[in-house]
Amino acid sequence: MLLDHRTYTCRPGTIRKQLALYQEHGWAAQTEHLGMLPLAYLVTETGDVNVYVHIWVYEDAADRAKRRAAMQADPRWAAFLEKSAEAGYLIKQENSLMTPVAFAPAPARAGKGGA
Repeated sequence: MLLDHRTYTCRPGTIRKQLALYQEHGWAAQTEHLGMLPLAYLVTETGDVNVYVHIWVYEDAADRAKRRAAMQADPRWAAFLEKSAEAGYLIKQENSLMTPVAFAPAPARAGKGGA
């Protein structure tokens, strides 16, 4: 199991706009190609309130590469990325690929399906 932990930082006061843009233009394409719902899609309750996180679960690196390549080839995803860049709400992105430790396995992902 491979978890793709992504942290995004938005310009102050723009996180709701970024999430609305993603919901309208990115969510459908991303979940269709990644073949599942994310394990988590979260906004900060305390701390840096300009941050949101999402975590996607893959079988392994090859599964991730295949699913992400299909998503990158989708014109809907390309259109979302263009709209997001034009809006300029995002100022930072951090990605970490992680694996669970043996004594605390990650929970089964919700919405597991094939793409």
